[in-house]
Amino acid sequence: MIALLDSLLTRWSASGRMAAIAASPAKRIIDSPSGSIRVLDTGSGKPCVVVVPDGPNVVEHYEHLSALLVRDYRLVCFDMPGFGLSLPSSSYRHSLDQGARAVLDVLDALGIRQATLAFSCANGFYALRAAQIAPRRIASLFLAQTPSLSAMHAWTMRTVPWPLRIPVLGQLAAWAFRLKTTNAWYAMALPRGTDRTFYRRHAHHALARGACFCLAGVVQGLLREAISAVKVARTPCTMVWGGSDRSHRATNAQSLLDCVPHAEIIHFEDCGHFPDLEQPERYAKFLNEHMLKHVSGGGQVEASTQR
Repeated sequence: MIALLDSLLTRWSASGRMAAIAASPAKRIIDSPSGSIRVLDTGSGKPCVVVVPDGPNVVEHYEHLSALLVRDYRLVCFDMPGFGLSLPSSSYRHSLDQGARAVLDVLDALGIRQATLAFSCANGFYALRAAQIAPRRIASLFLAQTPSLSAMHAWTMRTVPWPLRIPVLGQLAAWAFRLKTTNAWYAMALPRGTDRTFYRRHAHHALARGACFCLAGVVQGLLREAISAVKVARTPCTMVWGGSDRSHRATNAQSLLDCVPHAEIIHFEDCGHFPDLEQPERYAKFLNEHMLKHVSGGGQVEASTQR
């Protein structure tokens, strides 16, 4: 029922969605069992890097970072189902398996055999799950603000208001207060004194045109998951951690090693929850170093649906 409710609420709000998509011809819609997913794809035969915004951020927040990366990589950026202008299906419950398969569905639709996933926060767990169930498809992981799943569960209980953790009530509250929640989240997630205009402008513009922000769905979906579901043994992994993220003051970045023992952790002490957006040049530098170290040759080749 909760998946159906999320689907209905997002479609009710999405009256301006198609006009917004039509105004951005560089982006396309991929229909999958997970939902209707909005994707930006720069194309080319270069190694592929996939970026997913951490809601309420949307694809448009990543235009500058994309410009930094597109010379060297095939850059794919898409909103996960239930966020931005990607509508969730009536069966999408934000589980790890569903999120991972949404990622793999995008790779399949674009004919990408292998890619590096540059995901952050909760989306990092979908990247970890994709690497676990389809290791040949995921060349490497470049995460940000993704601790262990147990640490994320603890963060949820400390930080997320209790109504959002309750099925049905959470879905209704998240939808009704999506603009207020967006503003409150930026106030908490960014370092004190940060100008939030850039973040709010893109998020408000997207919400006014029918964007989703199914925060309750992803919160509830991850709370149902077992810790073992995101243990990754071999896939190369680097994580960037913003040390000025006030929402994660009590979270230990090193906890990621419980899931990925070989992960390299890089600290951006001056950044909050969005190091990829707050310091895009620095982030791109470390991503380039990660790719040179772990991804040889081209990451993008002919289509394959082997998982």
